[in-house]
Amino acid sequence: MVFSRLGFLLTFCLVLLQVPGYAETRYPAPVEGDFVLPQFRFVSGETLPALNVHYTTVGQPRKDRSGKVVNAVVIMHGTTGAGNNFLSEQFAGRLFGPGQLLDAAKYYIILPDAIGHGKSSKPSNGLRMQFPKYTYDDMVLADYRLLTEKLGVGHARLIMGTSMGGMETWVWGYKYPDFMDALMPLASLPAEIAGRNRMLRKMAIDLIEMDPEWKGGAYTAQPKTGLTGAISSLIFMTSSPKQMQKAAPTRELAEAALAKTEARFFSSLDANDMIYQFDASRDYNPAPHLAAIKAPLFAINSADDQVNPPELGILEVEIKKVPKGRYILLPITDLTTGHGTHSNPAIWGSYLQELLVLMEKGKNVSN
Repeated sequence: MVFSRLGFLLTFCLVLLQVPGYAETRYPAPVEGDFVLPQFRFVSGETLPALNVHYTTVGQPRKDRSGKVVNAVVIMHGTTGAGNNFLSEQFAGRLFGPGQLLDAAKYYIILPDAIGHGKSSKPSNGLRMQFPKYTYDDMVLADYRLLTEKLGVGHARLIMGTSMGGMETWVWGYKYPDFMDALMPLASLPAEIAGRNRMLRKMAIDLIEMDPEWKGGAYTAQPKTGLTGAISSLIFMTSSPKQMQKAAPTRELAEAALAKTEARFFSSLDANDMIYQFDASRDYNPAPHLAAIKAPLFAINSADDQVNPPELGILEVEIKKVPKGRYILLPITDLTTGHGTHSNPAIWGSYLQELLVLMEKGKNVSN
């Protein structure tokens, strides 16, 4: 989630960048782990003999007299990403250090890799298109079991996420309404993935599957033509026109930026994984369940987000169903970067601070 001159073009580039070491010196060393769930049953009815959930933690759990962890913060990543993408100077360097909002000396920060992502079980591990057709509900259930069965967390102080992780945050809110003290979904909407959003996702999937080199998922080399088409769809979805124009004000610079972005994708993406990742939202729809959310919730979006454009007017309506919900729309500035604004706490950190104060005081939020 590190921004460079090209990196802010789209959020998927951000989550694929490697973690710089500088931020790691300012908070406890991250610890990675794995949790295997035997005979995991998916919403589809399919089962996996062993589902691996990979995770990263920062800080130490603090327990009460009964042995329950009382300082857990869960942060969930976006599509194609992984939990350790949050360990950047821009994100962790501004949040996890001494005296910062999510000081890892105070909080036990848990960064899971969602099903189909990072080092968790995914199609590219070997099953390819025979991998169970997972959904966001499956992701949340796997994380819930990770927390409760592996990490000893029966209640979280805060659950938050970016993009896909933001959508998972909404699901957490109504699936396990007593599990958390506060919720903060970033760059997401609590409604069915439809309209242009679904069309672009379906276009990306179709373009991969239309490539003869995809071979029904049994390719030996990545189907480059199909991936190129899918990437074109993603660039439109997640780009910031203003920032792209600033970064590439000439034809030569624009084409060079595109080539570099595509090369980054090709070095990191797997076609089958990508199909699953973009189809996992197919039955996502928190709207009918929002009244069940009990915890204070701050929903933060950016006005230049092409994935969740404010002109849809969805959040203004749906947030009224959340008893303690608040909708925050960040205006377009020279600092906002479209969908990728979700990874820059320098922009929205003041709202996180407000939510944490509210969480500590146990006050209500009015719409």
